[in-house]
Amino acid sequence: MKSLEELKAIREKMKNQVGLRNETSDQTRIVVGMATCGIASGARPVLTAFSNLVQEKKLENTVVTQTGCIGLCQYEPIVEIYEPGKDKVTYIEMTAEKAKEVVEKHLIGKLVVSKYTINEGGK
Repeated sequence: MKSLEELKAIREKMKNQVGLRNETSDQTRIVVGMATCGIASGARPVLTAFSNLVQEKKLENTVVTQTGCIGLCQYEPIVEIYEPGKDKVTYIEMTAEKAKEVVEKHLIGKLVVSKYTINEGGK
């Protein structure tokens, strides 16, 4: 059994490594559903793609995080993008290739890729 101090030190170390949601209201958040249904549908490569692309493109004030079940399992992998002062955009049935397009068009070009959204995806 670890002491309380040791456990607190481990917790702080892991928070820094994982980057646990040190968000501010001026950040864009890319949230990938990583519950069992999302992972089974291919969310892990989607999360990796967004994380890598945000770093490659040097997108400032943009954080990639994960969450549990979003509640729409039939549309997994699901990615939600929260931008300051804008409505949330929910992308469905995402892939690593679609992530590239979303980064280029939505995050850089400021145009929502409607064909991948829950409203336009024929759902």
